[in-house]
Amino acid sequence: MGYNQLLTTNTVELLAEQGHEFVRDLTERVARTQGPARKAMEHKLAVLKKMVAFTRTVPDDWSAHQRLADTPQGWACHAMVLDIDIGPMLQTHKLLTSVIFARNKGYGRPLTAAELEMMNLTGDGTGFDMVTMPQAMREQVPTANFFQRSGYERNPVAIRHNTVARLLAVTNERMDVNSNKPGARELAGAF
Repeated sequence: MGYNQLLTTNTVELLAEQGHEFVRDLTERVARTQGPARKAMEHKLAVLKKMVAFTRTVPDDWSAHQRLADTPQGWACHAMVLDIDIGPMLQTHKLLTSVIFARNKGYGRPLTAAELEMMNLTGDGTGFDMVTMPQAMREQVPTANFFQRSGYERNPVAIRHNTVARLLAVTNERMDVNSNKPGARELAGAF
């Protein structure tokens, strides 16, 4: 499915704020496509344009996007995360927004994969608080402080590894192990 898990609200917000870029990119792909595949891509482009227009029917505000996301049309927009052409654009741009957020807050070095994952899991602002916390505090501060209760209760990794330091360590370890698996090596080799 890809690296990044998006909330329905993330998808709606990304389509509202960056939809013009996704439409431009998909329009370029349509222009490079021939035959029967082109008709399918043209249809996908028309659907994407409708979704972008739908997400822009409310102010550019997280709460407004959350209300839209919790509708049948919002769930349909979120299904684009699974699309082979649009899903990677949504996921990549969400990660990019986290990197930009950290940079704009003055974070001076590149985020590690685990730090970026924390920003994804908990939201940019909360995740940034985890990332910028001094190591001594990371050893003591409970992970429960960084999740909404319902999200925390469904996250056995955060519960079991219940300090910021432990959660970051296990996330790094799992990413390292999984990045050495054959499929991950093949994907890395393709680029």
